[in-house]
Amino acid sequence: MAPIYSRIIATGSALPERVVSNADLEKIVDTSDEWIRTRTGIRQRHIAADGQTTGDLAFLAAQRALEAAGVKAAELDLIVLGTTTPDIIFPSTACLVQARLGANGCAAFDVNAACSGFMYALGIADKFVKSGQSKKVLVIGAETLTRMIDWNERETCVLFGDGAGAVVLEASSEPGIHATCLHADGGYKELLWNPVGVSTGFKDEPNHGVRIRMAGREVFKVAVKTLDALVDETLQAAGMHESDIDWLIPHQANLRIIEATAKRLAMPMERVIVTVDQHANTSSGSVPLALDYAVRSGKVQRGQNLLLEAFGGGFTWASALLRF
Repeated sequence: MAPIYSRIIATGSALPERVVSNADLEKIVDTSDEWIRTRTGIRQRHIAADGQTTGDLAFLAAQRALEAAGVKAAELDLIVLGTTTPDIIFPSTACLVQARLGANGCAAFDVNAACSGFMYALGIADKFVKSGQSKKVLVIGAETLTRMIDWNERETCVLFGDGAGAVVLEASSEPGIHATCLHADGGYKELLWNPVGVSTGFKDEPNHGVRIRMAGREVFKVAVKTLDALVDETLQAAGMHESDIDWLIPHQANLRIIEATAKRLAMPMERVIVTVDQHANTSSGSVPLALDYAVRSGKVQRGQNLLLEAFGGGFTWASALLRF
């Protein structure tokens, strides 16, 4: 029997209308545009409106991806949504989006792997398609991470934004996703985390104590080293070489980390998709937002090889090497 491959046939994305520049942040916290840009590459971020949820952004991104794919929601066999900021504890945000799309009946669930959420969701969806269990899958990465921000803490409040991206996967006889690699190490928990949950800490602090805590320098060091090894692993799993990659589409957390990965691949920045300056770190929304931008801007073309990778709290890290 001929092998089954999963292939991305369309992309979509959604961003809140409100844009907050570095200059805007200068008015509410002790920071500066220069400080933010030189350390992160970020110039602005999109912030969800009052009442606008992760599910709202995920739904819009999903609609646009399905429209671009020419696929009806009722044709979907599976919806996997990567997020660390679900609308409610349950049902999953994937289920909420499913109902709004009219895809009722197919499997739908969330994946929480922090900034690697979309990459984890893509890896899972790829296996469902390759096993023959699913023929059309919607994969989403969506976040409203700014709801967890302490706007008085300049080290973290400048880093994050809200947004969502989505892709439609389809079973194909032609190679699409060559390889996916998923990893985690919970031993690094306290370098990047939110200490509040349903069963711990929920009432310990004002506003339930929900806020991001990060040891920035330590995260940077581990991220660069880990992503360097991930590149080697992904290439080996796909049976490919650095020279086979046409585009690097990395997690958009920090321009310095992106540049370090590009240097490892001996890849000029002209072949790297960068949106961190416009979107900041949208966590699991980051990679699919960058991918949709790359596709709709005409940069990425059919038949090209793309390396997608992400690193997030947990720590988690994940990648996919695919033919678009």
